[in-house]
Amino acid sequence: MENTLREILRVLQPLPMDRETRWQILRELQGAVESVESLRGATVEPFGSFVSELFTRWGDLDVSIEFSKGAYISSYGRKHTQDVIKDLMKAMRKRGGWNRYQFIPNARVPILMVKSNLGNISCDISVNNLKAQMKSKLFLWINDIDPRFRDMVLLVKEWAKAHNINNSKSGTFNSYSLSLLVVFHFQTCTPAILPPLQDIYTETLTDDLKGLRDDAERRIEKSCVENMRRFKLNKLRARNKSSLSELFISFLAKFSDLGSKAVELGICTYSGKWERVESNMGWLPKTYCILVEDPFDRPENTARGVSQKQLKRISEVFEMSRDRLIAARYNSSLAIESSLLATLVRPHTLHLISNPGYNIEHHQTTQPQYFRAESSHSRTTRHYNGPPKPNGPFVRELVPPREYNGPPKPNGPYGRELVDSSPQAHQQLRKLVLSSSQVQPQIQKLVHSPSQVQSHIRKSVPSTSRVQSPLQKVKPEKAPMLQAYQEWRPKKPGMQTI
Repeated sequence: MENTLREILRVLQPLPMDRETRWQILRELQGAVESVESLRGATVEPFGSFVSELFTRWGDLDVSIEFSKGAYISSYGRKHTQDVIKDLMKAMRKRGGWNRYQFIPNARVPILMVKSNLGNISCDISVNNLKAQMKSKLFLWINDIDPRFRDMVLLVKEWAKAHNINNSKSGTFNSYSLSLLVVFHFQTCTPAILPPLQDIYTETLTDDLKGLRDDAERRIEKSCVENMRRFKLNKLRARNKSSLSELFISFLAKFSDLGSKAVELGICTYSGKWERVESNMGWLPKTYCILVEDPFDRPENTARGVSQKQLKRISEVFEMSRDRLIAARYNSSLAIESSLLATLVRPHTLHLISNPGYNIEHHQTTQPQYFRAESSHSRTTRHYNGPPKPNGPFVRELVPPREYNGPPKPNGPYGRELVDSSPQAHQQLRKLVLSSSQVQPQIQKLVHSPSQVQSHIRKSVPSTSRVQSPLQKVKPEKAPMLQAYQEWRPKKPGMQTI
């Protein structure tokens, strides 16, 4: 199982070309910003998984249009933010290189969702989203404490997408909440891998992001880096040596009863433990079905979009996945391994894993839904379009060639398909068997009277004067097959088969 997880990570981890593609997208977006008079002086700054090094090859790109670079931190009203995004969208349409524009002006943070023609990468563009930028940097620093954290986040996000529980629009977790669940697991495993985040960053970004931006960022970074260095150099703390597979299974087990726990308890990565909702005044009144507190902007709930109906399904997915992984750990059969991969990854990822000769470095970076099979022998289809056609790309796999051993016997592997199993058919078959004494003389007559057979054949075959074969238009010396057909006669007419 450990090797399976490592193989999944090999496919998920970005390559240098993926990073360069994203930087090229940022440069193109900066050109669009500079072409707008009202955006002069603004800068394009990435955040999210790309900055925190927690992105996959086909991960989204989060971008903020900042006006406060090197200046005082200031906030703009919703109306001004909406106008800025509208102006930017007009400039992007004029320059080209983008598609699928979707402006969401009434979101908590107004956002423009768009796709770049470079790799078809999705981009979420907001304005003056300095908090999100700092959260991304904090995750980058946490990522430096233990390399298993990054691996776990990538695996958990891929697993969550495979089960459709990583989409806040549909009432499930967003990627930020899933990352916090991994942080919480690393804090509460034995021995702990990560400290409570209050030991790394004690304040809130709302309080610290004031005054000159450069000074505020420098102050936060200095404090966090020093606290993490102190934690890593602590020789008295116990070291956790769990493998990646052990950590993943225990992660699923920890949250398999999340639906029942969430009624009274909240997930608090700031303190590094489950907290009773009623004991935290910042969480009251409880208006959400689950609470995953934002440690950098307390008491905000990062899982506020999760619905009660989806929370029940999320718990079931955790439990089902845990059971399958435990079974795979103690059974190495091919069926169990296939079930394991289908549990952990999406179809397009499974396709990349199941092609041993596939060179991932030569694969174009695209969104998963635009992947195409590189071989006609792919074992995974992305979209079901009915049963495969006789000449389809999957026929050689779904219908393996078999040696021909004559027509199928009644008791053979195909008997159940060729013989009608209805009671009427059985009665007819019984009559034929019982009347074999009547059938046999008729067969003998046919066998011992070839002249009668020949007369029947002549009547059944149409006259060549009425039906012309294309071969008849060819001269005999140029049509040896025709000559052979005309000259052939059965040596023993009595042995002919009808």
